[in-house]
Amino acid sequence: MKTALVISDRDNVATALEALEEGRILALGGTTVTVSQFVPRGHKIAVRPIRSGEAVIKYGSPIGVATIDIAVGAHVHIHNVASSRGRGDLASQPPRDGARLAEPADEGQ
Repeated sequence: MKTALVISDRDNVATALEALEEGRILALGGTTVTVSQFVPRGHKIAVRPIRSGEAVIKYGSPIGVATIDIAVGAHVHIHNVASSRGRGDLASQPPRDGARLAEPADEGQ
């Protein structure tokens, strides 16, 4: 059974299909990757070096931008990647002026 999944030759990350312990050696598409830190199931692991500002490619498409340099074998997640697809949770934040979405604006201002 595969332990990590790489879909495209363009990918610079693999998706962990099970939790990956530090030190584990993975054979991925003709290359070997040594896991340098714990990677939870469903999270990503770098299969090539990714420089800060470079696109993180999963399933052949960019999913974000590295916020720091990421070494081969490192856990790739929100601590070192900024999403290029936006954050849906920010859209639900109240306006900065303090008014709530369900309250009408104060007519006296």
